[in-house]
Amino acid sequence: MTDNTHQPAGPVQSAALGELRIQIDALDHQLLQLLNQRARVAEQVGAIKRAEGSPFFRPDRVAQVIAKIEAANPGPLLNAHVAAIWREIMSACLALESPQRVAVLGPQGTFTEEAAIEFFGSAANLIYCDNFDEVFHATESGTAQYGVVAIENSTEGAVARTLDLFLRSPVHVIGQVSLQVRHNLLRQQNSLDGIEVVMAHPQALAQCQNWLSKHLPHAERRAVSSNAEGARLAATNPKWAALASERAASQFGLHIVAHAIQDEAFNRTRFAVICLPQTMAMPPVTGKDSTSLVVSVPNKPGAVHDLLVPLKKNGVSLTRFESRPAKSGQWEYYFYMDIAGHPAQPAVAAALNELKDLCAFYQVLGAYPTAD
Repeated sequence: MTDNTHQPAGPVQSAALGELRIQIDALDHQLLQLLNQRARVAEQVGAIKRAEGSPFFRPDRVAQVIAKIEAANPGPLLNAHVAAIWREIMSACLALESPQRVAVLGPQGTFTEEAAIEFFGSAANLIYCDNFDEVFHATESGTAQYGVVAIENSTEGAVARTLDLFLRSPVHVIGQVSLQVRHNLLRQQNSLDGIEVVMAHPQALAQCQNWLSKHLPHAERRAVSSNAEGARLAATNPKWAALASERAASQFGLHIVAHAIQDEAFNRTRFAVICLPQTMAMPPVTGKDSTSLVVSVPNKPGAVHDLLVPLKKNGVSLTRFESRPAKSGQWEYYFYMDIAGHPAQPAVAAALNELKDLCAFYQVLGAYPTAD
């Protein structure tokens, strides 16, 4: 018996399209050969660094290579995409030399994880921590070579716990990442109905308070250690929801019920990359740098004003100024300052020397290339 049922035809490939795909396959093969050739050279570089005791990871070198590639890029690929590709290539090659252990706030799917991948590439060995205290401890103890912590949000200001941890830690800042943060409402089912609890890091809850008040006014807002932890918990209860990234939604199999619900459309968070000085010394001058420091001054009239005089006198710009209680019970404060420039530059060095003489407490937290 003949079956006359017509089967749907597959897509028809034209001869021209087939020829182009053959070219792409051949180019992919050439790229793979060249990438492995580059990797073999990187392994030789790693052997020399190991013998000389040189640092394996050099963010200034990464920036130099990417800048050269961008300058030589004729298109049509955009420079931003070329930079992302080369960062991943260099990350993969570095993993052959010496895998970099990086402590981040966990679980998987946090914005801190995303910032670490942007800085180190996806070949880094990420160590997930329950809170920022553990990130600092892992970095200080050598469990991780580097750590990544949030320091400031464009909507809610400084991350207080991070600032406090710097006071008693030997680590310093060697890099910075500025990440656009979009908070999404995640849940097991694709509906706003029946949500009793919304979970997120306290900063995320604050950044979305207007939307939550309008759309989920009766839901409990429950603070947890990270947005990704909120997503993990939301995956266990159909009445719970979380504020987290698209990465977290994918990680925990959740629906994105509402996209980008943060109150400020251009919400950004700055992350600091930290390490012990013996892991990496202060990065060299790039011409586009920031220096972070924390100081305290005697509690007397005009003391805070006096802090600004050396900066103005030497033409150094103050880009951030935060205060935190010293917790001494005497109404004393620590002042966290970011200034434009690098301590190796004469004007910055002069300003810092004069500033130091005015302070009861003075500590440079780090100097690093300024994040875009």
